Amino acid sequence: MPSLTRALALRPLLKLQSCVGARRCISNALYDSTLKNLKIDRNTRVIYQGFTGKAATVNALQSIQYGTNIVGGVTPGKSGIHLDLPLFPSVYEAARALKPTATAIFVGAPHATSAIEDAIKAEIPLIVAVAEHVPLHDMLRVHSILRTQSASRLVGANCPGIINPRAHCRIGFMPHPSFLPGSIGIVAKSGTLSYEAVASTTRVGLGQSLVVGMGGDTIAGTTLADAVEIFLEDEGTEGVAIIGEIGGAAEMDVAEVIQEYRLGGGKKPIMALVSGKCAVNGRVMGHAGALRGFHPTVEDKIKALEKAGVDMVEHPGMFGEGMMKLLGRAMPQEPVKGMGPGGPGQRRGLHTMTRRRTVFSGAQQLGQQKRSLYTEDPKVTLEILKQFAPEIPVSLKCPFTPTFGLGISINGTATRAPALLITPVESTSVTFLPFDYLGAPPAQTAFEKLGLSPDKKFDDFFLLVKEIYGLFMGLKAYTIFFCHISASGVHLHDSRSSVLRFDHTLPPLITVSSSQISEELEAAKHGIVYITLPGEGNIGTLVNGAGLAMNTCDMINARGGSPANFLDTGGKATGRTVVEGLKTVLADKRVKAVFVNIFGGLTDCAMIAEGILMAYKELEMNGKGVPLVIRLRGTNEEVGQKMILDSGLPVLAFDNLDGAVEKVIALARAAELDRDDSISC
Repeated sequence: MPSLTRALALRPLLKLQSCVGARRCISNALYDSTLKNLKIDRNTRVIYQGFTGKAATVNALQSIQYGTNIVGGVTPGKSGIHLDLPLFPSVYEAARALKPTATAIFVGAPHATSAIEDAIKAEIPLIVAVAEHVPLHDMLRVHSILRTQSASRLVGANCPGIINPRAHCRIGFMPHPSFLPGSIGIVAKSGTLSYEAVASTTRVGLGQSLVVGMGGDTIAGTTLADAVEIFLEDEGTEGVAIIGEIGGAAEMDVAEVIQEYRLGGGKKPIMALVSGKCAVNGRVMGHAGALRGFHPTVEDKIKALEKAGVDMVEHPGMFGEGMMKLLGRAMPQEPVKGMGPGGPGQRRGLHTMTRRRTVFSGAQQLGQQKRSLYTEDPKVTLEILKQFAPEIPVSLKCPFTPTFGLGISINGTATRAPALLITPVESTSVTFLPFDYLGAPPAQTAFEKLGLSPDKKFDDFFLLVKEIYGLFMGLKAYTIFFCHISASGVHLHDSRSSVLRFDHTLPPLITVSSSQISEELEAAKHGIVYITLPGEGNIGTLVNGAGLAMNTCDMINARGGSPANFLDTGGKATGRTVVEGLKTVLADKRVKAVFVNIFGGLTDCAMIAEGILMAYKELEMNGKGVPLVIRLRGTNEEVGQKMILDSGLPVLAFDNLDGAVEKVIALARAAELDRDDSISC
C-alpha cells in the first residue's frame, strides 16, 4: 500500500476519546531513514510541480542552464511538451513515466500541501517545497503523514531549497552564480544569511559541498540537525556552517548531534551563527517561526552550541576566513568568484515571496504584526474563550490556591508535532509532551507529571484538556496556554495569565485594539516588516531579509551601538521599497544615523542603489542632517556601488560589514554629542 494511502487509512477521528490518557510516543524512525535522500548529485532526476507557471518556467530554465537534470513536470489538467520536456497532468503519471528522484514544488501556499501529499503518494524520494505562508495545521498534517513512511524526504516549506555545487544540481531558487564547488556544508534558517555564508566561503576558495535551506517556519521538513548529520558523514565535506535564529529549538537538537559526534572522536571544524538577540517579546521577527515563546533563547542556543564544541561567529561573512583558520590554510591573495554559469542571480517568483499582507483590516492586535496574532492580553483571551470555548470555566479573580499551567503549542523540535504543555504547581518550567497531530494529547501522562492534589479528579482534568484541544484544532492555533489554573478554572487576573498565538495565514478571529505605531502599519502596506525596538535606539536600519535584519541589529548591539528598529524589505525589494523604508525609518525622531545593509543574493544591489538615489530626492534627505551608511554586497554590487559613488551624495559606502557598523555607530554617537552640546549651550 502506498505510504500516503496507508497514513490516511490510519487517521483517527479528530475527537478526544477516553483513550486520550494513554501514553503516546512519537517515533520518527521511518522518516529519519530518508535522510540519505538529501544527497543530490548529477544523476538526480528532477521534475517540477506547477511546471507551466511563470516562476517555475524561469526557474527551470536557470537550473537547466546550471546543469541540473530536469526531466519534465506536472500541471494539473495539462499534458504535452513544455521547455522541450514532457508535461503530465498528474504527479502519479509523471512519476510512472519519468522515474524522478526529486520534485520542485512551485505552487502557491493554498495548494502546497496537496502537492506535497501527491509527491508522497508517488513516493518521490526528495520533495522541495518553496512556498511561504502555508497554513500551519496543513503542515502538521503533512508531517504526521511523513512520519508513517520511509520513501520521501521533505525540504521546506518556505525555504530556498537545496543545492550541490559539485554536481551543479539545484532544486529551489538559491542564486547559483555565487556558489563554488567545494567542501563546506551549509544549513540555514535564513535564506539571505545562507547566501552570504556561501559568498564568504566562495571568496576564500573553499566552496560548498551541499547547501540546505531549512527555512524560517516553525515546522521544517528537514532541520538543522538533519542536514548536519549528512555533512558529518560525507567524506567530501571538510567543514560545517550552521545558521540559526530565535524561535523553535532546532539549534538545541543540532547541538546534541554535534556533541555526540565530538564524543565519538569527530574532528571536522563546525561554526555557527544564531541571530535574534534583538527580538522583541511577542513580535514575529520577519520569519513565521522567529518568535520568542516557550522555546530556548538565543543565549541558550549559543551556550549549547559552544558546549558542543562549535565555534560561534557574529555574522556570516566571517565563516570563510574562520573556516580557513580552523582548517589551517592560508587565505588566497585575491578573492575567488563563484563558478555557476549565467550572470546575475534570479529574483524570487510570486509563488515564493508574496507581498506580506496585513492580517487584520483596520485595528491591529496589541504587540502583533501582520504575520500572526499573538497576545497575552487577558481581555482578548476572555473574548476568545467566550466565543469559541464557553465550556471552559473562567475566573477574573486572583487565585488563592496553588495553580498549574496547561496548554497546547507547536513543538519546535525534530518531532514536528503539537505538544501538551504543562507547568507544575509552584514551578516556572514548561514541559512539552508531544503527540501526533492526527492523534490526541497525552492527558493521563500530563496529569501524572503535574502531581496534582488528590481532590483534583482526572475526569475534570480530562475535560479541560479536551476543551483546550478543541480550541487548538478548531481555531488552527499555534499556541493556547493558560498560566494559572485552579479548581475554579482558568484565571485571567493579570497580563501574564495566558498566551495565545494564531496562524497568520488564516482570517482574523476578532477585531482588537492596536498599539502599533502608524509607521509600522504604513510600512506593512508596502510589504515591509518594520518593528520599533524599545529603548533609546539611535541607529535606523534598512535590511533585505529577516535573518540579516536580525543579525544587523545584533551586530550593532554587540559593537556598543543601539538600533532603533528592525526593518526587513523582503526578497522582492525595489527602489520604491527602499524609499518607503527610509521614509519609515526617518519618521523615528530618535534616529541620528541610518544603516542600509544589503546582501544581494536575490535582491539586485543596483536596484537598491536606485532606491537610495530616489529617496534622497523625494525625501529631501540632504536637508535632514541624518548621515547614511550603506553596505552593498552580492548581485550587481559593483554596479550599485558605482551608482552611489557617481551620484556625489554624502553616502558612506562600504563592502565590509564590520567597518560599516563601526562607522554608523560613530556617526550616531557624534550626533548625540552635538545635540547634548547644543542643549547645554
